[in-house]
This record gives sequence, C-alpha cells and structure tokens, in this order.
Amino acid sequence: CFNSEIVGAWLQLQAVAIPLLLTSLVYAGSFVARLWLLANSCGGGYEEPEIGWAQRLAHRIRASVGDVMVWRNCVVAPITEELVFRACMVPLLLCGGFKIYNIIFLSPVFFSLAHLNHLFELHQQGRNFTRSLLIVGVQLGYTVIFGWYAVFLFTRTGNIVSPIVAHIFCNIMGLPVFSSPQKRGVASVAFLAGSLSFFWLLFPATSPKLYNSRIDQCSCWHGYCRWS
Repeated sequence: CFNSEIVGAWLQLQAVAIPLLLTSLVYAGSFVARLWLLANSCGGGYEEPEIGWAQRLAHRIRASVGDVMVWRNCVVAPITEELVFRACMVPLLLCGGFKIYNIIFLSPVFFSLAHLNHLFELHQQGRNFTRSLLIVGVQLGYTVIFGWYAVFLFTRTGNIVSPIVAHIFCNIMGLPVFSSPQKRGVASVAFLAGSLSFFWLLFPATSPKLYNSRIDQCSCWHGYCRWS
C-alpha cells in the first residue's frame, strides 16, 4: 500500500512537471524577451537605481495577488474551464463512441465559443465593434489551438491536472513572442528552436506509460488503447 502511494505521488508529480516543461518550450521567445528586459533594467536605466529587479518583481507579485482579475484569469478560469470542457466533456464523448482525433479537433470549438463574452466586455470598455470583433476573433483562434493541445494532454496523460497546469501557465504568459526587432532576431530563433523541440517531444513526453500504471494489460486511462 505504501509503495502504491509513492507510485501514485510520483505519477501525479510527472503529470504536473512534464506537461509544464513541454508547454514552456513554445514560450522560449517570450523568455528571451523577458530576460532581455531584465538585463536592461539591471543596467541602471531607471531613475531609481536603488530599487533592484528583485524588489520590483516582489512588488508585481504582491499587486497580482491582490488583483481579482488576475485570480479570475489565471486560477479560477483555467480550473473551471478544464473541469467542464475536458474532465466532463471528453469522457462523455468517448463513451458516445467518438474517435479520439474527432474529439481533439471538434470539442475545443465549444471551448472557444465560451469566450464570446469578451466581445461584450470590450464593447463595455468603449471599443468599436469592428476592432472588438477582430480582437475576439484572434482570441477565439488561439483558444481553439490551445483547446486541441489541452484535449491531447488530457487524453494522453489521463490526468486533468496536466491541462490545468498548462492552461494556468499559458494564461500567465499570454501569447508567445514570435519576434522582436529590439532583440536582433534572438527571440525569433529561440521561438523557432522551442517550437521544433515542442513538436519533437510532443508524443514521447505525453506517453501514457509515463502517467499510468498498467491495469488489465492496458496502458490507456480510458481503456481503448488507441494511443498505443
């Protein structure tokens, strides 16, 4: 019993760490851009050099912790959306006889449409309808792409924690940085290298054998063994 608890804890840890590291590869350009800004801030370009980067970071963290919108966007929304659109919807579709690939590519459409409320929010902020529609259109496209990845993570790992962690991380980071003229192409190279590494490791890093012990000679959490 003690050994099974250790194995369960280890599998749970892997369900958090591996998808988080895999997702972070897409943000290699973002990390380069932020490190560049951090290096410039440490160079004394501020009017108050006595305030170091660590103090500024701590101030931002304290401000974020007290911000209700940060909690909504980075904690509450990722958890509730993954519970509804992955933990509840995907098993029902599997039981309904839908194929894995159909679930991956079609179910995120419902997830994306759930973000249409942002169109109303932008309108309340005084944005014109055309600009609001353009912004929301980009957001819907991004949520569909992320939805594909989240469903893929859930069906591969069998653990809802994996897409929740990836969702929280993506909401914190925002859209990946593809390029930045100020970084002399370094961010673009980092983004390209990170993206190639992401796709290269996508299947090995999400192998069901990493996250589930064998039950009835089946390594798949839902029992269909379609990923073997």
